Amino acid sequence: WLGLKKIYSITQQGSYLLRIELQDWRGNRRHIEYSFSLGGPSSNFSLQLARRAGSIPNALPEHARLRFSTGDTAPASRCPQSHLGGWWHSECEETNLNGKYVTPRSRGRLDRGKGLYWKPKKGRYYLLKSTKIMIHPTDLKSF
Repeated sequence: WLGLKKIYSITQQGSYLLRIELQDWRGNRRHIEYSFSLGGPSSNFSLQLARRAGSIPNALPEHARLRFSTGDTAPASRCPQSHLGGWWHSECEETNLNGKYVTPRSRGRLDRGKGLYWKPKKGRYYLLKSTKIMIHPTDLKSF
């Protein structure tokens, strides 16, 4: 984990894309790309997204400012406490890529919500084996 302060510092140097790669327990790999902006510490590293491409349905709200929260910093939101790990939660059920590593053998409803998952608004849970979150400049020529 690179850390929010370092990612914020990097993104202040220009325009970047966010790419999320997901692998489920059957070996299927999918991805989604967003143009994004990341706020600094004073905004709780708020994230604003706009989908650009991908092979998986969107599970994060677009054009909304999502605040990064953890169990010890978000008393108004129960998502980090009940779903483990810090994340940009808007609703507790859309996605959690910083949760507990849960294998398919423990698919109980309570465990699934604490694991790594991606859940589109009107879709099913994708219980994940691995995730990658990457950024790169929109203009690779200047990189």
